[in-house]
Amino acid sequence: MLKEIRPALVFIIGLTLITGLLYPLAMTGLAGVLFPYQAQGSLIEQDGKVVGSALIGQVFADDKYFHGRPSATNTPDPKDATKTVDAPYNAANSGGSNLGPTSKALADRIKSDVDTLKKENPSAAVPVDLVTTSGSGLDPDISPEAAFFQVPRVAKARSLPEDRVRGLVNSQIQGRTLGLLGEPRVNVLRLNLALDAVKS
Repeated sequence: MLKEIRPALVFIIGLTLITGLLYPLAMTGLAGVLFPYQAQGSLIEQDGKVVGSALIGQVFADDKYFHGRPSATNTPDPKDATKTVDAPYNAANSGGSNLGPTSKALADRIKSDVDTLKKENPSAAVPVDLVTTSGSGLDPDISPEAAFFQVPRVAKARSLPEDRVRGLVNSQIQGRTLGLLGEPRVNVLRLNLALDAVKS
């Protein structure tokens, strides 16, 4: 009987070592050599300190900064483990909300957000990505339209000409990947760091 089982055991152990250990180590090493920035988490540094990742959004609430998409991520409530509390851009708990298109709570939240944004810039249509969350809840990018929508607020808060802030947004627009994939986008963290570097 051992004679029949032995090849199966050797095969399972061999495949486990190859696919569970050697292949992942080889791919990790190769990625570190070919794509070191991405393999380390696409971290963004300023003055030698890591200030974030190009792949995970952050909360910017101050009027002098561009704001990202809403985030639906949450975390367990420290007071009651059976409940959750909002934790925007919580990378440990990535995911969108479970609210669907017929949800009154979702419709009320979006209407409230649209009304708030309309006060900020009444002459422009509110871009959809400023009031809807992404599937991951971690989206670090907004559409160019969403960035341009925020220009008047940011320019006013920083006492800068709108044309200058609009030019900064233009300089931060990233095109489609390989010219085909995705949509043009603006990384909110990079845009805000470039904004902080502007001398008034």
